[in-house]
Parts: sequence; structure tokens; C-alpha cells
Amino acid sequence: MTVTPHTRPAADGHPSTGELVGRATEQLSRLLRQEVALAKEELAEKGRRAGRGGGMLGAAGAVGYVGLITLAAAATAALCLALPVWAAALIVAAVFLAVAGLLAATGRAQLRRAAPPTPEKTLGSVRADVDAIRERAHR
Repeated sequence: MTVTPHTRPAADGHPSTGELVGRATEQLSRLLRQEVALAKEELAEKGRRAGRGGGMLGAAGAVGYVGLITLAAAATAALCLALPVWAAALIVAAVFLAVAGLLAATGRAQLRRAAPPTPEKTLGSVRADVDAIRERAHR
């Protein structure tokens, strides 16, 4: 058996170059799988936030529409009947519009927290991993 600078016999207690490369490959593969899992988890959370925010904005639109219909009924009642009828319809419309405003503000805040849809934590972790690998490689 010829011994080249790239291989060593395992008898001297040191791992061979092939073993070291195998370990490094295994560790890199495991690291990449973990980073992909982290990115999936982070994107799923942002997707859930975006879904909630979009749902709340949709609800705000529906409630706002009901508020506009009620406001139109209040205007009609104001023209046709005495003050108590249209005043009651106006109060109901104001409540619906207040709820729509609250849902819109909450939904907008949820959408802002979900954007941008990039996995920031994972990117930071990958950058740290790359820096650590570079540092060890230059030793």
C-alpha cells in the first residue's frame, strides 16, 4: 500500500482524509436539512399571519358594506319618518362602521408583521454558519 499525502493509515490514531471528508459532508448535509426546516417553519408562521390579516381585512370589507347599507337605510328613514327611526338606524350604522375600522386596523397590522415573506431568522443563521465555516477553514 502506498501512502500519499492525502491518505493516512488509520493505525496511527488519526482519521484519514476520506473519513474527515465524509464527516464534513455528513455535517454539512445535516446543517442544510436543519436550515431548510427552520426556513419552512418561519415561512409557515408568516403565511399564517398573512392569512389572518387578509381574513380580517375581508371581514372589515363585509362589515363596512353592511354599514353602508344600514347608513342608506338611515338616510331613507330620515326622509320618510320621524327622528327616532332614522336616529336608531344611524346608531346601528355607526357601530358597524366602528367594528369595520377596528378589523381593518388589526388586519393591516397583521399584514405588516408578516411582510416581507423572507425567512429572516434562517438567513441570519445561515450567514452565521457560513462565517463559522470560513473561520475554521482559515485556521
